[in-house]
Amino acid sequence: MKSIITFLTTILLFGFNTQSQELFDIYIEPITIANAPVVHSYTWGQTSDDKWVIIGGRTDGLHQRQPFAAFLPASNNTLISVIDVNSNQVWTSNLNVLPVAIFEQLQSTNAQFYQRDNTLYIFGGYGYSATNLDHITYDKLTAVDIDGVANAVINSSSISSYFRQIADSNFAVTGGQIGYTNNTFYLCGGQYFEGRYNPMGPNNGPGFIQQYTDEIRKFEINDNGTNMTVSNYTAVNDVAELHRRDYNMSPQIFPDGQSGFTMFSGVFDINDLPYLNTVDITSAYAPTTNFSQYLSNYHSAKLPIYDAMGNAMHTIFFGGMSQYTMDSNGNLIQDNNVPFVKTISKISRFSDSSLVESKLDIEMPTLLGSGAEFIPIQNETMYHEREILQLNSLSSDSTLVGYIYGGIESSVANIFFINDGTQSAASNQIFKVYVVKNITGIKETKLNSENVFNLNIFPNPSDGNISVSFFIPSFEKHTITLFDMKGSIIKSIEIKQPIGKYTETFDWSNLPKAEYILQITNGVETTQKKLIFQ
Repeated sequence: MKSIITFLTTILLFGFNTQSQELFDIYIEPITIANAPVVHSYTWGQTSDDKWVIIGGRTDGLHQRQPFAAFLPASNNTLISVIDVNSNQVWTSNLNVLPVAIFEQLQSTNAQFYQRDNTLYIFGGYGYSATNLDHITYDKLTAVDIDGVANAVINSSSISSYFRQIADSNFAVTGGQIGYTNNTFYLCGGQYFEGRYNPMGPNNGPGFIQQYTDEIRKFEINDNGTNMTVSNYTAVNDVAELHRRDYNMSPQIFPDGQSGFTMFSGVFDINDLPYLNTVDITSAYAPTTNFSQYLSNYHSAKLPIYDAMGNAMHTIFFGGMSQYTMDSNGNLIQDNNVPFVKTISKISRFSDSSLVESKLDIEMPTLLGSGAEFIPIQNETMYHEREILQLNSLSSDSTLVGYIYGGIESSVANIFFINDGTQSAASNQIFKVYVVKNITGIKETKLNSENVFNLNIFPNPSDGNISVSFFIPSFEKHTITLFDMKGSIIKSIEIKQPIGKYTETFDWSNLPKAEYILQITNGVETTQKKLIFQ
């Protein structure tokens, strides 16, 4: 009965973990700022007085499938915008006054970025280059003086002196993520893409070059405010685990107190579907082997929250795109087209390093969130290194902690195969994000083995002729096992089916009339139900 005992023990441990945490909830409130630019997949920085500086990205919706219509230069965001959310004001300036090499990179999409002190560093990005007469991934690092350029835009003065740039082929990446800790930058995942997007593949004209980095690239940036150099560059390659792009990476505080990052989900695995596992990064990296992330598989706004009293790390994901959604009964619904979703989900890491995914009770009001960003309120008492919200520092029951801005809004969930440019659009919607404490219960549905597999047996009780319905959530080997009540294996059947819902019938009428346990497992998730033969 070892497997049954193990399963029950896991439930008990999980219950202990959740009891020790400080409870909180999330809610969002839409606001409107007139003239805020519509944009998604952009970069942003914050001034010392909490204004936003928005650079790059796109002003259309989901890219079209036809090469002649995908990533049109007319929809590149060629403006730099300064937004004061406190006074509802917006100022803009055109980037085309900058040197060509800087201008072309800064109007790209899906660049990687990080703000250190007052300097926003922008790496790579993809878009049309008039210089190259083609779409390219830029091999550039541009440093932006955020306070300086914001004041210049507001005062309608020259912005040229607030940008510096160097070239480095290691930064020719789009769709990756940047992390920073202990004076070291981490450029994780992403790809190099050259040419026009074509879903028919690179050898069907017009062709293209696509190379995933499959790497975590570590380096330091030496910057005296005038000159920049890159030093201590190293890279680690892993085709199986780091072959991902357009994902969420979030800073984390791990149970042992180390600071680092987690690469969440992303696309595409060996089966051309989102990754279901995650990768933790400190001085080294470690893929998770006992956890599957079913919700929020694509780049969206995210909020990391640390509960120091409970030694628990929570990461909230707002909308975006996902291979899975959850129905009203708490069961997973799978769609390999990875549609737009309204889901707001959470992944929690507890003090014993266990991970639990939950779907929050609230949702985005529309199919919105892909390519959006969460912009925190600048408050040193609220945030660890300007990134991780410190839950225990929040004194009031309800606290405004930041904003969600922009992203792609879609009219229906699945538009990729019918997209002519009218089904989705870039958004300028802004949401206030509040964290609510001192609550008695959390309005969320935790993903566990029961709602992952959705195991049902009928009839039950029976004469031994039964039908078993279940959901196969991943490509791992799945096994259905029948135990007697002493824990001895009576039957074991390997299920060789792709992802989807199935019903199998079994004639076990020759077995003794008794109680049994039916288990389904894929080595990561396990669920069991009692059945009676009479």
